[in-house]
Amino acid sequence: MEPRHGGAHSRTVQVSPERLAHWLAGFTQRHGVPVPTPDPAGVRLDAPDGASAILSDPWRPGPVDSPDELLASTMASRRFGLLLVRRAAHAIGVVEGTTLVRHRVDTHYVQGRTKAGGWSQQRYARRRGNQAAAAYSSAAADAAEILVDAGLDAIVCGGDRRAVEQVMMDPRLASLGSLRLDRLLNVPDPRLYVLADAVEAARAITVRLNEQA
Repeated sequence: MEPRHGGAHSRTVQVSPERLAHWLAGFTQRHGVPVPTPDPAGVRLDAPDGASAILSDPWRPGPVDSPDELLASTMASRRFGLLLVRRAAHAIGVVEGTTLVRHRVDTHYVQGRTKAGGWSQQRYARRRGNQAAAAYSSAAADAAEILVDAGLDAIVCGGDRRAVEQVMMDPRLASLGSLRLDRLLNVPDPRLYVLADAVEAARAITVRLNEQA
């Protein structure tokens, strides 16, 4: 196959483990049979026409010999926790395989910012800080009840990074630190439907695709 000419087009896509075989078939159809090689981020596929893709295992970062090895890892049944936190809400769940088997969702009132200056601004800032602290403490209490001693293989967090860090610093969650994966799901204010969607996002294989335009 003759290499294509033109600029490279890069993008990142998320592929569920159940769809990976279909995605690989489409990549091969478009670019030819790729050669897999281990990559620090997972496994790299180099196609005859110059296109490439790097597939990353969401559960085990590091080099992988082949897409089959990656697929076997991502398809393995896991019991994992989800901790989604933003200032105004949190959602916590336990997932068995692909099924959300336990969850807790709650909302909080945290006052918005004010344009007032001087003492009024400081008073509002203290009030907002106290409300946020109460919200994070509530999220930590729910996380302790739902996730601690739940027999989890891993924990995936999502939402606002600062909010997540504040919750995870709670002493009640100290035992969960070693289970936390080093990634953060980008989610809106947590609700039950957001938590349900996060199950698929947590399991998805990240594909960094580089194709010729």
